[in-house]
Amino acid sequence: MGRTKKSAAGGAWVSREGTSSRLSPTLEIYDTTLRDGAQAEDVSFSVDDKVLIVQKLDDLGVHYIEGGWPGANPKDIEFFRIMKTTPLKHAKVVAFGSTRKASNRVQKDPNIEGLLRAETDTITLFGKSWGLHVTDALGITLAKNLEIIGDSIAYLRSKGRYVFYDAEHFFDGYKANPDYALQTLRRAIEAGAERVILCDTNGGTMPWEIKEICEIVKGEYTVPLGIHAHNDTEMAVANSLVAVEAGIVQVQGTINGIGERCGNANLCSILPNLELKMTRPALGNRRLARLREVSGFVSEIANLMPSKHQPYVGDSAFAHKGGVHIHAVQKNPATYEHIVPGLVGNRQRMLVSDYAGRSGLLGKAEEYGIRLSKDNVKLKQLLETLKELENQGYQFEGAEGSFELLMRKAVGRHKPSFELLGFRVIVEKREAGQAPISEATVTVRVGEAVEHTAAVGAGPVNALDHALRKALEKFYPQLREVTLLDYKVRVLAASRGTASKVRVLIESGDHKEKWGTVGVSENIMEASWQALADSIEYKLLQDGR
Repeated sequence: MGRTKKSAAGGAWVSREGTSSRLSPTLEIYDTTLRDGAQAEDVSFSVDDKVLIVQKLDDLGVHYIEGGWPGANPKDIEFFRIMKTTPLKHAKVVAFGSTRKASNRVQKDPNIEGLLRAETDTITLFGKSWGLHVTDALGITLAKNLEIIGDSIAYLRSKGRYVFYDAEHFFDGYKANPDYALQTLRRAIEAGAERVILCDTNGGTMPWEIKEICEIVKGEYTVPLGIHAHNDTEMAVANSLVAVEAGIVQVQGTINGIGERCGNANLCSILPNLELKMTRPALGNRRLARLREVSGFVSEIANLMPSKHQPYVGDSAFAHKGGVHIHAVQKNPATYEHIVPGLVGNRQRMLVSDYAGRSGLLGKAEEYGIRLSKDNVKLKQLLETLKELENQGYQFEGAEGSFELLMRKAVGRHKPSFELLGFRVIVEKREAGQAPISEATVTVRVGEAVEHTAAVGAGPVNALDHALRKALEKFYPQLREVTLLDYKVRVLAASRGTASKVRVLIESGDHKEKWGTVGVSENIMEASWQALADSIEYKLLQDGR
């Protein structure tokens, strides 16, 4: 199993390779999305979800993936059973659990038995480093806690497992009683822990404290150290990076920073910061370019809306809105972009708004395959139209489908697929205890044909959507592929009460892409119609190219 090395504290640890991996320039990335991330509010992963995420993380190049706590719930037991026969190219799946209970012999502790049954090569075991938790939470003596740490790790090592020891609440424990906190690490190292992970479990430690304490621990012990930071003070990423500067080898975190309370250290920020800003190899082999894809995949599986403004991987990370910014970026992206977006799998975007100048609109036109000169009169007219529409309440940043249609109409490059002749929506509540009934009637012209249809739905907008599709699908069968993914209403002038204008933003999609459309009116049904009609027109435009 490799040579035994003595620590500065007199203990011993065994390296998998036979030498201290802290001498290696390559960092270890340890993902805990499936365990710590799953403890976030509104997040729940099925067993199948977890397997899919493991495969994505493996492709990304993560070294260790914490799969869950096999002694805590049946779902995690099933996950580890499946992973025994699921091949991975790069990552190692790790089982997570606690040291034995004070009342149990280690050989008979159910949690320890569950960890062994998971049959992972590596086990991450957490124990108490803060005296407050030992005496108040566990209700045992400080000496008993040391005994529990030591025999739990030693027993797992005797069964051939590699053990990473998570020193829970280490930084709070160190600040309260540094001698005892270091004793807990010493006992773990003496028992054979291969890695000791310093945990800022409450997320309240500042970067300068992290750096100082990590340097002290590194000076005491030769065992490779890790960092596990929580984000309760918005410092988890910073704390992880300064820990690396102090000599930490293993960095733990979650995709998109999901986790209990305010979340964990965000690997989607840590990884590019390590590789692109600190020139510290982490994933290698240009795998960083898959980061945005993995970020979006985890958000989708977790059923969470991705944060547009997330650094590196968010939709807005390299989006430019101001005319001055757009003009400069078109000349040289480095003027307003700190990295090349493609390095993390993202892309540059030019937003369309009344802040945009001619350069911005020319850039968007080129995206749509429309070539215009700067002095083209239609470009000036389009800019004036755009500013007037935004003054009325339109917003095209999340509705580029509507904007492309607007631009094509302005330059005479769009032929409508259908014409609205009229619609009517009826909402009727027949009895107090029953849900209202919504029915929509639509009349449209397609070429020389006039189609008149009616449909019911779960609410007036849904009924209108059904009626429009019913009218058009006989002419355009591909509309059956379209799904309405999101529907948002924003009141624009609340001071006018129920007479206020509203903006409706709709996100639609098919098997190939997603697109946004917008409508604005004092009448919510009219605004919804505008967005729905644009959604259909955009789909047909894409299919006709």
